[in-house]
Amino acid sequence: MTKGKLYLIPNTLGDSNPFLVLPAQIKTIVDSLDTFVVENSKAGRKFIKSIAPEKQQSSLTIFELNKHTEPQDLPNFITPCLEGQNMGLLSDAGCPGIADPGADIVSLAHKNNIQVVPLVGPSSILLAMMASGMNGQSFAFNGYLPIDKNERKSEIKRLERLSFEHNQTQSFIETPYRNNKFMEDLCNTLSDSTEICVACDITLPTELIKTKTASQWKKNSVDLHKRPTLFIIHKPSF
Repeated sequence: MTKGKLYLIPNTLGDSNPFLVLPAQIKTIVDSLDTFVVENSKAGRKFIKSIAPEKQQSSLTIFELNKHTEPQDLPNFITPCLEGQNMGLLSDAGCPGIADPGADIVSLAHKNNIQVVPLVGPSSILLAMMASGMNGQSFAFNGYLPIDKNERKSEIKRLERLSFEHNQTQSFIETPYRNNKFMEDLCNTLSDSTEICVACDITLPTELIKTKTASQWKKNSVDLHKRPTLFIIHKPSF
């Protein structure tokens, strides 16, 4: 039996018109699928309806993949592909598999010789890097930094040192309601000359992307409370 394909379907980065940020191909693919792996069933169905409003929701098979999913359940998620049916993997925001639990399903697909088809869409990490003006030849995404104040300070200094020694841009995120405090920690911990890019509400009408030194940010504060934000730093070696 010919195996189905696993399509990696990008989502929007916020509450915006999907047809303004996603290529037309996404609708074609979503129209053709009835089985999806999503982070949240309600959010996944909402996105599918926004892309393909004529599709009957009752005909969909939805698997939820999030922190509550048991590892032993994952193999069941790709059963439709093994039986010859194409499937879609959908993130809550951005691209599946990038800072997203969908990577576990993609790994399973490869182990079972299932063709993985990534589709073009917005990635906050890449869009922020593109607009930061920092080194895009060598960069790293570090996810969340420690919550403990002392551990966080040590990690910020470590990443700054890594940036300086290897000319490598470092990026990370924070829980949105902690953004302002995190920005304050960055400004107070980093060297004055270290650059900080704040990439907030990417692709939304309220988008803000600015790169300034730590000393400049201290004089030009910005309200990031509860706004999806990517933070990027780079310590120049000159």
